[in-house]
Order: sequence, then structure tokens, then C-alpha cells
Amino acid sequence: MTKMQIVKTLFLKAPPAHVWKFLTEADRLAEWFHRGGSDLKEGGDYILETNSYGKEGETLCWGRVLEMKEPERLVHTFTHNFIDGAETKCTWTLEAVANGTILTLVHDGWENVAEERFNAAASHDVGWDEHFSRLRRVTN
Repeated sequence: MTKMQIVKTLFLKAPPAHVWKFLTEADRLAEWFHRGGSDLKEGGDYILETNSYGKEGETLCWGRVLEMKEPERLVHTFTHNFIDGAETKCTWTLEAVANGTILTLVHDGWENVAEERFNAAASHDVGWDEHFSRLRRVTN
């Protein structure tokens, strides 16, 4: 089976230290993705809460932070009920360049999704695009 992974690269007009806050701080995550239960900490578990009407504050996604090298690299597991709790992994790299940051996400681990793994990965691919359009607005 082909190893599926989602790879996204964004060019953001802000330095890595600024972008880092939007990947790791609960309130900043809420501005483009979902509110965190707390700031991310290396070795710690995290949750992200839904902002859907009538379900505000319910756990939507969760995982554990495997690595944090501020402001260059963040690695965490990622799961939610839509993939039956199967554990995937997100690796974020931030590269400082003149006038900004090149942010790359590699989201892999789709082989852990038991059913409809292609559809799950395809859905997340679209979802990341939607979230990243907001991330561009809030970091620039």
C-alpha cells in the first residue's frame, strides 16, 4: 500500500516566532483552527474544542505533543471521532526567510485509519486548506 501523507507549504509574512504562537497557544489556535484546552507543552496531552453552535467547548480533536523545538519544529499526534480515534501525526516545520516564514505541514499516519482511509485523508486535505486560509489572515 502506498504511504499516504498530506504535505502543505505556506508562505507567511511573519517571522517564525510569531507563527509559532498560532500553532501552540490555545487562544491563538482558536483564531484559525480550534480553541485549545491549554497551550501545547512537549510531552503533554492536548485537546482542541469545537466552536460549532450548541456544542461549544466539546472536545473535537486530541493527541499528545511529541516534540517542540521553538520556533522551528512541532510534532504531535492528531485524532478525533471522525477517524474513530486512529492516531495520525502532524509534523510542522518553520523556516525563517527574508520577510517571513515558510511553514510546512506533513500529516501522515493514515495507515492507522481502519475504514475509508483515502476518504479520511482527502477530507483532511481539504480541511487543512480551509484552516490555512484563516491562518494566513491572522498571522500577516
